Amino acid sequence: MKIKIIGVGKLKEKYLKEGTEEYIKRISAYADVEVIEVEDEPIPKNPSLAQEVMVKAKEGRRVLDKVKQSDYMILLDVAGTELDSVDLSKYIEKQMLDGHSTIAFVLGGSLGNSEDVLERADYRLSMSRMTMPHQLARLVLLEQIYRSFKIMKGETYHK
Repeated sequence: MKIKIIGVGKLKEKYLKEGTEEYIKRISAYADVEVIEVEDEPIPKNPSLAQEVMVKAKEGRRVLDKVKQSDYMILLDVAGTELDSVDLSKYIEKQMLDGHSTIAFVLGGSLGNSEDVLERADYRLSMSRMTMPHQLARLVLLEQIYRSFKIMKGETYHK
């Protein structure tokens, strides 16, 4: 099993880097993990709708270049389906049992995702209706993936 995390932008804060490194190390006991950062597009101050569409399109192309046709793509999307940790674990396990050898989790940029990315997604997952920086969302996602594997294996993990 391989887990790919594809995120727009680089982690800058030390505490986020350390947290993501820790969860990548923990997940690697269960699956191969690859984190791919794609360049975020500069956003003009007070962008027009056309400029926002252009930014999302450029970032979207960069993201989709990293997703293979055979990857099962889960897009983090505020309008997606909310799952609790147990249901996320069951969902990931189902994809594994259905023969998907790579699950690619995609975190878009600060303006959201392009239509191409939305259309490519096999599943849209919402971590919360609350707004959070996508760098923090990456850390939370990694923790939830780790928790999912612990649940799948019936291993204890703090609740």
